[in-house]
Amino acid sequence: MIRCPRGAPQPRQAASCRPRFPAKKPDLRQTSEMDVTARAPEQSLVPVVICAPEHRRALLWAAILASSMGFIDSSVTANALPAMRAALGASLPQAQWFSGIYLLALTALILVGGALGDRFGTARGFGLGIVLFTVSSLGCALARGPEAMILARGLQGVAAALMVPGSMALIGRAFPREERGAALGLWAAASIATASAGPVVAGLCLMVDPVAGWRWIFALNLPLGAVSLWLLARFALPDPGRPGVPIDFVGAGLATAGFGLVAYGLSAETGESLVLMAVGFAVLAGFLLWEARCPAPMIRLSMFRVRRFSAINLATFLLYFAVTGIGFYLPMTAVSAWGADALAMVAAFLPGALMIALLSTRMGKLADRLGPARFLVVGALLVAVAQAGLAVTAHEALYWTRAVPLMWLSGFGMALLVAPLTTVVMTSASDADQGTASGINNAVARAASLLAVALMGRMAAAGYGAIGAETPGFGVIASAPAHIAATGAGFGHIAALAALASLASAIVSAWGLRRGGPQAGQLTARR
Repeated sequence: MIRCPRGAPQPRQAASCRPRFPAKKPDLRQTSEMDVTARAPEQSLVPVVICAPEHRRALLWAAILASSMGFIDSSVTANALPAMRAALGASLPQAQWFSGIYLLALTALILVGGALGDRFGTARGFGLGIVLFTVSSLGCALARGPEAMILARGLQGVAAALMVPGSMALIGRAFPREERGAALGLWAAASIATASAGPVVAGLCLMVDPVAGWRWIFALNLPLGAVSLWLLARFALPDPGRPGVPIDFVGAGLATAGFGLVAYGLSAETGESLVLMAVGFAVLAGFLLWEARCPAPMIRLSMFRVRRFSAINLATFLLYFAVTGIGFYLPMTAVSAWGADALAMVAAFLPGALMIALLSTRMGKLADRLGPARFLVVGALLVAVAQAGLAVTAHEALYWTRAVPLMWLSGFGMALLVAPLTTVVMTSASDADQGTASGINNAVARAASLLAVALMGRMAAAGYGAIGAETPGFGVIASAPAHIAATGAGFGHIAALAALASLASAIVSAWGLRRGGPQAGQLTARR
């Protein structure tokens, strides 16, 4: 016990002699402490007790279940879009926004979501995200029109921006440093598997009910959200948060407006699309200027002076742009024109999801031993070859003998590079910037997905219209020969662009991971 000197007559001197760490309950003394952050130095030494040691596993499962909902719903609409369009009477641009609005909210707000959790308490922010996501999922399941679906999906994206960073922070504060890596590894493996399994889940639901099965896709979130929320309420201790943590609301608003205008301009069927995109890019330029001058920015731009960090994020953008475009529009093409059904969609996407889930850990270990560059380059090249094959054979409309094997090849390529990509992201940043680096890379991937859905939809419509001017439209289920030919032409444009983007990702990885240039941590003092 620390005692004050007898002669200390002033209360302020006595107070300064008090222990810097508040007393902990005996049964909680093994819990982990809050990570030190540069944004709240006055509170960086105060330990935050988030749970008892025996309850860490329960909170880990709460984090996995909640974040899995967010990752599944980022890709789950791809297979269900034809059924959703038919049931809700949606046009192609409206159908694009079923996914685009979710990605827009998640892209622009994910970094702010982490800061909100820091300010108001990790458990409180995480729990709010679960509640909002569950309620908005119910709204998606009950939607009766495209406008209601877009609104509910936007609320899902806002909720996911709280849940995803909140789940990582919850694990980081529940587990001591020596156990944290294994816990985060399990969370990452589950996240990768569930994101890849989104189209599979949609296909299985549509197999059970081809007409209304897409509603069950969203209804499945209700029990998952309830279990996750119960685990959090039952085992998490009160977390007061850190009121002094700053939040960049201006940056979040600029990012939302900029990406939203660009995406809407790409998907708009009006003459103002170029104006909207120009304004959107101008707003994004303003966002970068604001981030460069903001005292507490969402994105610390100085991190991009490290070549490896810049290169891996550019490679991530190109790769996820390509993969999301194929994953979003292949099911629409196959179901609407190639005669595929829900079972066929499962056959195309399930092997890739399984390969990613089963091989990611092994590929990560091999990359640690042999270096990540070759895995990133070879994996992206395999994805590019598969997408080029889809572009060349799209006019044949042969799903089982062309598209399915090529999707398996693409899945294997992704399994090679997913874990090494994460490793490069984290090793390209200093220890103090690990959380920021992860958040930036996640936001980059979501931004790429958002722009892919918008831009490739425009390309598909243009390619379709060049052949099928009198046909019902891209993505509409029909069997007329002209419709099949036009759909193949539209998807061929998408696959060709995706192949070029994946090839560019491989080139960027090969260039960016060579030796030389500033390394992680060398720029810390110049922030």
